[in-house]
Amino acid sequence: MSPIAVDGAQSGTVKGFETVGTIFEIEDSDIFKLLDRPRPINVEKNRSFDERSFSEMSISLTSRILDHFYNVSSPSRRSGFNTPRSSSYFESNPIVADAWDALRRSLVYFREQPVGTIAALDHSTDEELNYDQVFVRDFVPSALAFLMNGEDAIVKNFLLKTLRLQSWEKKVDLFQLGEGVMPASFKVLHDPVRNSEKLIADFGETAIGRVAPVDSGFWWIILLRAYTKSTGDSSLAEMPECQRGMRLILSLCLSEGFDTFPTLLCADGCCMIDRRMGIYGYPIEIQALFFMALRCALVLLKQDVEGKEFVDRIVKRLHALSYHMRSYFWLDLKQLNDIYRYKTEEYSHTAVNKFNVMPDSLPDWVFDFMPNRGGYFIGNVSPARMDFRWFCLGNCVAILSSLATPEQASAIMDLIESRWEELVGEMPLKICYPAIESHEWRIVTGCDPKNTRWSYHNGGSWPVLLWLLTAACIKTGRPQIARRAIELAESRLSKDHWPEYYDGKKGRFIGKQARKFQTWSISGYLVAKMMLEDPSHLGMISLEEDKQLTTLVKRSNSWTC
Repeated sequence: MSPIAVDGAQSGTVKGFETVGTIFEIEDSDIFKLLDRPRPINVEKNRSFDERSFSEMSISLTSRILDHFYNVSSPSRRSGFNTPRSSSYFESNPIVADAWDALRRSLVYFREQPVGTIAALDHSTDEELNYDQVFVRDFVPSALAFLMNGEDAIVKNFLLKTLRLQSWEKKVDLFQLGEGVMPASFKVLHDPVRNSEKLIADFGETAIGRVAPVDSGFWWIILLRAYTKSTGDSSLAEMPECQRGMRLILSLCLSEGFDTFPTLLCADGCCMIDRRMGIYGYPIEIQALFFMALRCALVLLKQDVEGKEFVDRIVKRLHALSYHMRSYFWLDLKQLNDIYRYKTEEYSHTAVNKFNVMPDSLPDWVFDFMPNRGGYFIGNVSPARMDFRWFCLGNCVAILSSLATPEQASAIMDLIESRWEELVGEMPLKICYPAIESHEWRIVTGCDPKNTRWSYHNGGSWPVLLWLLTAACIKTGRPQIARRAIELAESRLSKDHWPEYYDGKKGRFIGKQARKFQTWSISGYLVAKMMLEDPSHLGMISLEEDKQLTTLVKRSNSWTC
């Protein structure tokens, strides 16, 4: 099966709504939209970001507006992709300057226009594998960095190009994938003989394990909302093609089936953890992204006949999903003690142990890991199975999407502070905790040599997660936690040439197979820095609590303590 190709030859064989030039133009009205952004404030400790309106927050924009105008109007510059247009602090910070320089070197061009950032630009290895491609999930922090810097053209173009790829036929061997599947990645192929370029997309047919990316569609919707929120321009989201693209993604995950749970059933390797790591079933990362994408779509979908049908389905699913996640995925000391005392083989609606989880399956480490104050969403819940591992991305997205209640969000922050050495150590941030070892590692990973203990997805430390931690910290009113983590990262990241991940219990060692100049390590750091400087940027990626989803969580009792 050969990858899907989009012909971009100058002969004009590109179909549909794709155009050249006009989607990159920035009109005068875009400049004046920047004036609508609010002023900066200080974020006090323990004050939830949701308690304040985003309209209260911003930075002084006069110099940025003027600089934006001159950068986009000067014919000697390429759409402003030369120097960061931020404060004098950023310009005088050598680590930030190095990060911007590295990020801009990673830009990928299609027909002389930027369409994304390459996964890694590591010239120290001959094996490019798929690191020379633009990944949907990897580009999100890069997109946020550019949006925060007032450079939205590349984000708009990325959204349109990936949307165009979604519409192409997708097959793995003889089996056709769902119409709404978004590509995991794409690359630009240059043909010097024909003087043309084309995009080659990977929908999972060339990926490790041949698993389609479930998260790509969710990240695409989330990024579309971030673009709309940042620019104030809703015309992109309102395009018929974008509306259809969202509906196709939603059709895949809202389809009827045999499930008795509102969560989304997934295979191993369908998200950031793209290798076998025992996350099959209902992984927290996918459920949190699913919840956030549904809420973003609720804002972006037009209230026409087709849109209203999906809005009704989304609202019903959100109510069921929020109840399920907050009830059964949540773990704190009280809930851990309840599970420890579970009865088994319960039947009927009065059952407490609804998934028939055996108390003896509780791992020893979780009793020491759980603090007196704090809690988190566990990795997975399904019949007779609870994966008690901590997964960073899912818990941070749960906070940002308000899947976590304010009390749960605060408890997650308490856990991170209480277990700083385990989850942060010497390099932020553990992708999951703890690592699986020995016989369990052989069974769960299939003896994967890349996912050995405390490496890569198996307890490795990933700097890209810094932006998610920072966003969650600001939202919960605890920016000092993010500041501490960023200072740790700054002590090594640039010196180590921006590795993909770090190994070891405390993240002391550069990953054994980590690429250098990993783009999302670079952009994740930049986004974290810019959010701390201007907390109003959080509005791009954070959703305030929906009071209609805060139904009282009740558990039926079949026994009493």
